[in-house]
Amino acid sequence: MLKSIFRCKHSKFVFACFLLVIVFFLLRLPNLTILPVFADEAIYIRWAQVMRAEPTLRFLPLSDGKQPLFMWLMMGFLKVVKDPLFAGRALSVFSGFGSLVGLYLLSFSLFKNRRQAILSVLFYTIIPIFVFFDRMALADSMLLMFSIWIFYFGLLFVKYARLDLAMIAGILLGLSLLTKSPAIFFVLLLPFSLIFHPFKTKSSFKRKEKAIHILKGISLWGVIYGFGFVIFNILRLGPNFHMMGLRNKDYVFSFSEIFSHPLDPLKPHIFDLISWLPNLLTWPIIILSILGFLLMLLDKNHIKKALWLFSLFFVPLFAESLMAKVFTPRYILFTLWPLLIFASFSTSFILEKIRKRKMKRIFAFVLIGFLVFISLRYDFLLILDPQKAPLPRRMRSGYLEEWSAGQGIKETADYLKSQAENKNVLVGTEGYFGTTPDGLQIYLNKAAHTTVIGVGYPVVAVSEKLTNSLADNDVYLLVNQSRLQIIPADYGLELIKAYPKAMTPAGEQDKLLFFKLNREFWQKK
Repeated sequence: MLKSIFRCKHSKFVFACFLLVIVFFLLRLPNLTILPVFADEAIYIRWAQVMRAEPTLRFLPLSDGKQPLFMWLMMGFLKVVKDPLFAGRALSVFSGFGSLVGLYLLSFSLFKNRRQAILSVLFYTIIPIFVFFDRMALADSMLLMFSIWIFYFGLLFVKYARLDLAMIAGILLGLSLLTKSPAIFFVLLLPFSLIFHPFKTKSSFKRKEKAIHILKGISLWGVIYGFGFVIFNILRLGPNFHMMGLRNKDYVFSFSEIFSHPLDPLKPHIFDLISWLPNLLTWPIIILSILGFLLMLLDKNHIKKALWLFSLFFVPLFAESLMAKVFTPRYILFTLWPLLIFASFSTSFILEKIRKRKMKRIFAFVLIGFLVFISLRYDFLLILDPQKAPLPRRMRSGYLEEWSAGQGIKETADYLKSQAENKNVLVGTEGYFGTTPDGLQIYLNKAAHTTVIGVGYPVVAVSEKLTNSLADNDVYLLVNQSRLQIIPADYGLELIKAYPKAMTPAGEQDKLLFFKLNREFWQKK
């Protein structure tokens, strides 16, 4: 059967698709857990475990103002995959694959050019920022997937005005609103697809026919938003629906605050983008994206497409730069895919221009090889040795250097499980929420005779919760060195293991410290 496929009329296209799928998974699945568990990953995975175990808590993420779809889907992965971190990250891998398929369909729908669509997919497959976040158990990769598919079906709906397309677009819109709050941008940007509406063909209609056509169009748009907001309102079944609005205030400035200081945080966030985008997208892709946008503007057949794609990229990016209190690369991930289409357009344009020149294949091979090499060098570091990858400071500090990075969490859990085979074990962790308590609990989810409790931070004393438990348990303490403000020996803490984090540019290095409470020391107190 494979021989017949590769001998068909479009054998080169089929082979290219097959190869890209293989490369996609080779860049995402190997060493999937090499990066230590991140704080938000630990929280999301722990929520999914609790929700799977207790059906009445299926809306648990709302307690922190988070939408639960990512965790709902993760429950299925946790059922079939033993390692919870691998299970959570595998969900993002498959979300990324959904983005890959959607990007091809959207690019081909816009330009009817297979080569250009393949180039878009190639860039998505290898560009470091997409490789990185497709390998993390975070909802951002899924939000990106919904972004592409929503605008793909929005494009189809405007062209064909069919009820089924409106329903699918509405369902996707609703699911995106169940994923993460920035999906509100999809609600606002979806009508921009009307730029492709063939208004001129309606001039031949009679007045009555025009009125009917307009009413039909309005009703179908009502179907999209109706489906979207009905699905979103499923969240009202949860007891903490109001928390989404309250928690969103922790992440964005109000309009009155923005008007009082319009350049702060806009100005520093723009400088962040200038630093991040060339790093995570690579300079060649940035240059090709700008070139592709300009080339499309100069072609009357592509002006609408250029403006539409640019609006999908620029509007949410500018809004987040203007309003966001917390601004990191993963929060802009869903805005970046139009740049891939711009880059593929300019690359395809260059290849077409040299099509009739001598040594065209050599030039094309060198061009594509250069683009691929730069990204793959970065990707291999992410897969094999993340500490050597040239990540932006914001990402490196959060994922590798600070308290939010979970080096040693799994090893600590394995040790505790071995100690709990014949006795009760209790471990106190800094904080009540995040890397240490949730990260440890995801690995101790069904471990017998083990208890994890939070003791707050910074650690300025050994909590009575721990000392009072010494009568019936072996008691441990897990704390980051940067948050430990006591001398361990003065409190009967025996160091079992120190797990170093990545070195900072200043030469500093935090460590995750794993202590055991000395029972004899506290019995003498």
